[in-house]
Amino acid sequence: MNASGWMQLILFVGALAMITRPMGIYLVQVLDGNGRTWLDPVMKPLERVTYRLIGTDAEREHDWRQYTVALLLFSGVSGLFTYAMLRLQHLLPLNPQGLGPLSPDLAFNTAVSFTTNTNWQSYGGEGTLSYLSQMVALTLHNFTSAAAGIGVAAALVRGIVRSSAKTLGNFWVDLVRTTYYLLLPVCVVIATVLVSQGMIQNFKPYTRARLLEPVRISVETRDGKGAALLDEAGKPFLEEQIVREQVIVQGPMASQVAIKMLGTNGGGYANANAAHPFENPTPLSNFLQMLSIFAIGSGLTHYLGRMTGNQAHGWSVWGAMMTLFLAGVLVCGWAEARGNPVHQALGVAAIDGNMEGKEVRFGIFSSALFAVITTAASCGAVNAMHDSFTAVGGLVPLFNIELGEIVIGGVGSGLYGMLVFVVLAVFIAGLMVGRTPEYLGKKVHAYEVKMAMLALLVLTLTILGFTAWAAVSPWGLAGLNNSGPHGLSEILYAYSSATGNNGSAFAGLAANTPWYNVTLGLAMLAGRFLMIVPIMALAGSLVQKKISPTSAGTFPASGVTFILLLIGTVLLIGALNFLPVLALGPVVEHFLNAEGRLY
Repeated sequence: MNASGWMQLILFVGALAMITRPMGIYLVQVLDGNGRTWLDPVMKPLERVTYRLIGTDAEREHDWRQYTVALLLFSGVSGLFTYAMLRLQHLLPLNPQGLGPLSPDLAFNTAVSFTTNTNWQSYGGEGTLSYLSQMVALTLHNFTSAAAGIGVAAALVRGIVRSSAKTLGNFWVDLVRTTYYLLLPVCVVIATVLVSQGMIQNFKPYTRARLLEPVRISVETRDGKGAALLDEAGKPFLEEQIVREQVIVQGPMASQVAIKMLGTNGGGYANANAAHPFENPTPLSNFLQMLSIFAIGSGLTHYLGRMTGNQAHGWSVWGAMMTLFLAGVLVCGWAEARGNPVHQALGVAAIDGNMEGKEVRFGIFSSALFAVITTAASCGAVNAMHDSFTAVGGLVPLFNIELGEIVIGGVGSGLYGMLVFVVLAVFIAGLMVGRTPEYLGKKVHAYEVKMAMLALLVLTLTILGFTAWAAVSPWGLAGLNNSGPHGLSEILYAYSSATGNNGSAFAGLAANTPWYNVTLGLAMLAGRFLMIVPIMALAGSLVQKKISPTSAGTFPASGVTFILLLIGTVLLIGALNFLPVLALGPVVEHFLNAEGRLY
């Protein structure tokens, strides 16, 4: 890594550390409900009206079952609303391109994807969705799915903090306050800065520019509903076309990109996502988007410390996250800077690093940094194609997702995912010293450990189960653009991304088929809601426990020992679950590349 790379990394970590404390303090004001914010004169009346419209009593709190049911019902109804909009977009306004409806399986996949904060895209954004679909059907979930994740994290923290209680807050209050007081105002600021950098925000029809030199391309043949036509082997039919003009995307982009990053959603307005020059025009916009991805997740660790009255614990959790993050950046950056081992074996000195699939205006290290950030958080936005990374470089973002995206993580999901590992870490510590495990004064018994393990087993079984099914099925193999271990990595990455609610792709898998759309949609639902239920049950159990005073035998939830134990627990569970399949994918590909074999 050169001096420029080190400067970028130091600047990013420094900026993140600077905003973590202010963000955490503000989150306490927003989520705790007792403190006033500077937005109260504007937002308080709107907040009260919203409660009246949805018919909720803001003073009445929910137990863990009521909170979970409210979240599931809201997600289900809003998901159906989005599905209906996508199926009917040809009949709705703000569709200057006259784009048709999505097929049933693609509409299902897309609605589930945005409802679960995954934002996996089996479609090309600018060529599939109208302005209304982008602004309403999708951006609605960019806000509400992020707010719901923050609400679950807040409920779990309340379960840790409260003693001998039953309730964990009110889901509707958490949803409304997070949206009105945090996500909306910050996104207005971010969108304004992005527009100043050259990002578009308009309602113009797409611009058409005539090419000086026409280009011949091969494209998939599709039926009247937009589905790809397949041959007997399951491969799509291809037809040659001559492109004589370039269609330049227009539309309300900045407003969607702001919440796409801040809410760790990741769905690109354009198919090229953050590699598109309109969606990420300058190095400053690139840096701001990377910082936005981590902003709330990092602040939630400070929120944890303030709420528990143990700020050292919050910083220790942050320290464990950042240690894993920096390790990933250094490994991925090294692998990409080192370049393709096949080129090295040939002695091609002119090739300096792996620039395949990367934007020249960002370069190698900035692309690697972005890849690690977007997969350490459950964001999924990309400014380079991960399919073109080296085997080791591609292993890092894949493993980030499979750890549960707890390295800062998504908004809310990163904190509650890491707290699951904290419960397991203190359980292991208790076993080692022969005492009843205890976390911040609360005894950890069999029920809490079972709920923590159930949440992790959902992740593991869903990823490995769907990957195994696709790897031996004609419909799964038909979507591959590469054979051998790289092809396995493409399938594994897809189901890891879907289950981990990340949304990024290796970009080498033709996933817009009924089988992939449906199975990926099911993986997204499992990865979001089948994990939230045991986590909420864990919160419901902890909130009923009494807080015991600290004694000499209490394992400290802060300091170097705690950080090392937490990191060890994360890596051990991740390695045990996924090392075998990773060995068959990127690991073996790395050694085969060294022998001159490519896939």
